[in-house]
Amino acid sequence: MTADLRLRPVHDGDLPLFFAHLQDAEANWMAAFGPADPGDRVVFDAHWRRVRDDPAVVPRTVVVGGDVVGHVIAFPAGDCTEVSYWIDPRRWGRGYATGALTELLAEVSHRPVHARVAKDNRASLAVLRKCGFVVTGEDRGYAQGRGAEVAEWVLELSGPAPLAA
Repeated sequence: MTADLRLRPVHDGDLPLFFAHLQDAEANWMAAFGPADPGDRVVFDAHWRRVRDDPAVVPRTVVVGGDVVGHVIAFPAGDCTEVSYWIDPRRWGRGYATGALTELLAEVSHRPVHARVAKDNRASLAVLRKCGFVVTGEDRGYAQGRGAEVAEWVLELSGPAPLAA
């Protein structure tokens, strides 16, 4: 299903597509921990400038059959490395998040790698588990995408990367 999925560095032309993907209200609610105002292009552009300029961050564009379907990122969070991803909501349910995260984890070889997910985001929790992450704790934090404090799972991948699909 994801045989034609590949990752590549983020190009300037990807950013308008990433911004468009971010405008989906359901996706922002599901992700929970997104920007305060997904429609603020100035904040969006500043964020991506920082992401792309930081050599410690590994941002990748997810391409399927020549189409940009989202992005996946590994980034430092304190003393840890965390991962995050965003797939165009119109493309959900096709294995793209799992495929993209699997590919990124093969590229980012150091372990452990951490992730966080809102407890009620079952789809994202399933993606992380398919990629070998295990729940190691829980936390609560203010989720701008919901305007409320949200319970979240804290996950870790300490072993080798899963095999690419």
